[in-house]
Amino acid sequence: MREGSGIPPWDASLLENEFFQGQTLFKVVIKSLSPKELVRIHIPKPLDRNDGTFLMRYRMYETVNEGLKIEVLYGDEHVAQSPYILKGPVYHEYCECPEEDPQAWQKTLSCPTKEPQIAKDFASFPSINLQQMLNEVPKRFGDERGAIVHYTILNNHIYRRSLGKYTDFKMFSDEILLSLARKVLLPDLEFYVNLGDWPLEHRKVNETPGPLPIISWCGSLDSRDVILPTYDITHSTLEAMRGVTNDLLSIQGNTGPSWINKTEKAFFRGRDSREERLQLVQLAKENPQLLDAGITGYFFFQEKEKELGKAKLIGFFDFFKYKYQVNVDGTVAAYRYPYLMLGDSLVLKQDSPYYEHFYLALKPWKHYVPIKRNLSDLLEKVKWAKENDGEAKKIAKEGQLTARELLQPHRLYCYYYRVLQKYAERQSSKPEIRDGMELVPQPKDNESICQCHRKRPLREEL
Repeated sequence: MREGSGIPPWDASLLENEFFQGQTLFKVVIKSLSPKELVRIHIPKPLDRNDGTFLMRYRMYETVNEGLKIEVLYGDEHVAQSPYILKGPVYHEYCECPEEDPQAWQKTLSCPTKEPQIAKDFASFPSINLQQMLNEVPKRFGDERGAIVHYTILNNHIYRRSLGKYTDFKMFSDEILLSLARKVLLPDLEFYVNLGDWPLEHRKVNETPGPLPIISWCGSLDSRDVILPTYDITHSTLEAMRGVTNDLLSIQGNTGPSWINKTEKAFFRGRDSREERLQLVQLAKENPQLLDAGITGYFFFQEKEKELGKAKLIGFFDFFKYKYQVNVDGTVAAYRYPYLMLGDSLVLKQDSPYYEHFYLALKPWKHYVPIKRNLSDLLEKVKWAKENDGEAKKIAKEGQLTARELLQPHRLYCYYYRVLQKYAERQSSKPEIRDGMELVPQPKDNESICQCHRKRPLREEL
């Protein structure tokens, strides 16, 4: 078992966190099952999702051998099926102690048996020729403007080399691969990650030569890249409670006023990374009773700043003071979309050729309201939402609940592992550590005690 990540700890063998709901005191207690075990744990204030549910997060700084007991008390009474027992050993995030049985690990995490996007992505690649990849990828995508990182995973160790000039974002792919390797034994494989915004492989399946399985964070209708969760939500998950930016959990406890008290306007703030965003601001100027939109930074269309003005930055949590959120693409898919879906506003989503790993599970008019790519029906859709408040609220809630399920931390780990597994199964030869590759070391965490209880050694020790 694993705990979540968090922020600097305090010493505690028994941790209590108290908060009020009405006039009655809630109390959450986390302690070791063994009174002889002292464990440092940090737990922040619970996140109130304003629908009768709360998110509790905690972070450990030692291995707990016997396990943890989590009690949720309302007054002096156990509620919400409390107490919860996590059988030990329970490992902290940076403890390197991978489960050697991937099936057991996936079962523990309740990983889905099917991921439609993964099945769709790999349908183009019944077999993966590593030698062809080695010959073609550096030439096609690894020039000076390239943003490709070439990885090999052998014996649960991660090696890589950079192909191209723009590979600084490898910190994000490194950190999730290292985190996975601490938790489960990864298959041996050799693959290429595109760190750029745009998907790369545009060859058709029936072409000769055929498409290559480049792994990217964003897909498009005219490309064949294999999609992973974006670097943004990956980093958000790994750094939950610790980073200074918003994360997928904290959003859920900061969704603004209740539906009835939200401002009945559509809202947008963002950079000028697509022309439709400029159109959005112009629409807002002409229809201020329906739309509040502003550009917070100009880069692509600097000549428009004088005409359209520059809006002040606003905290993301404050977006949810508005009842309707407009999601317009940036350079590719707008990576704010999962955060908007986790709020409790209605999302008006622009039709787009771009997609993230979870989009297939979301349906128009069930989870969000679609708007045309040129925004020509946006005002009409805002008016519809205002005139059909009950239906708009229902769509917003359905979208939020579905996003909560799809974007849970364990679902991200499951998705990453399944992509690596499917890729490894299709390799036609054994992966190798290539010239120029270097080991990506596990981070040092000298402040946290790691006691791995796995009985069997890793494969390289056999």
